[in-house]
Amino acid sequence: MSYSFEDKVAIVTGAGGGLGRCHAIELASRGCKVVVNDLGGAMDGTGGSSDAAEAVVAEIKAAGGEAIANGGSVSDAQGAKSMVQDAMNAWGRVDILINNAGILRDKSFHKMEQKDFDIVLDVHLTGTAMVTREVWPIMREQGYGRIVMTTSPSGLYGNFGQANYGAAKLGQVGLMNTLKIEGAKYNIHTNAIAPVAATRMTENLMPEEALAKLGPELITPAVVYLCTEDAPNGVVIQAQGGRFSMAMVVENDGVDLGVDATVEDIADNYEKIVSLTNLRPRAMLQL
Repeated sequence: MSYSFEDKVAIVTGAGGGLGRCHAIELASRGCKVVVNDLGGAMDGTGGSSDAAEAVVAEIKAAGGEAIANGGSVSDAQGAKSMVQDAMNAWGRVDILINNAGILRDKSFHKMEQKDFDIVLDVHLTGTAMVTREVWPIMREQGYGRIVMTTSPSGLYGNFGQANYGAAKLGQVGLMNTLKIEGAKYNIHTNAIAPVAATRMTENLMPEEALAKLGPELITPAVVYLCTEDAPNGVVIQAQGGRFSMAMVVENDGVDLGVDATVEDIADNYEKIVSLTNLRPRAMLQL
């Protein structure tokens, strides 16, 4: 099977380098029209320049593809609107949104200032929600949409010095879990990628020999699959160095201790409560 994205339009945030650039170039190579969004700031979110986005657009056009650059910030309401407006003005639709933009403000939690916590959530979580909100009515009207969140092992499992980043990244999974339900009848599928890759954001977090085996282009096949008409809905795909797997929330059978359960009952039954037997996915909250 070969996938084509002819007549499809994608917005890729944070596409001036790293993962986003790879996603944008691969989609364009398959016929997709792409809005290459990138604020062009430093890794901590300061500054801004359209040079990075323009360079990726030039690369796509040189290969025969079609793309436009957008320098808006995902964490700014007008910036979020601008990238969607650019897509609609140029091509009249938006089929795909890859929420990839991100920054880092790494510090251990006891040293982290509130401003460092807030700005990371503003970009990764609130920014993702704002751009998604802008494409949502368009995709509902079309009866079609594919949205990819970029979560992280730091959100799924934790990582020292990344309380802000991990909280924001797991927040994206929570957002995905609701959007998969609300979008299903409109053929809007929302999924997430949890990548480990050598990018500007990870170059100081892993040894050089490990980074050499973790090219960002090795993540892109899974992301692009989540953009196809065959994409699942509500799945977290982990990807690193050519290895792909699924992460998910599961529950066990638990123990019914009744409405009169005490703290001591919890203690006495703790091993049964946390037993890793008969695990199954939890589709939605059961009241």
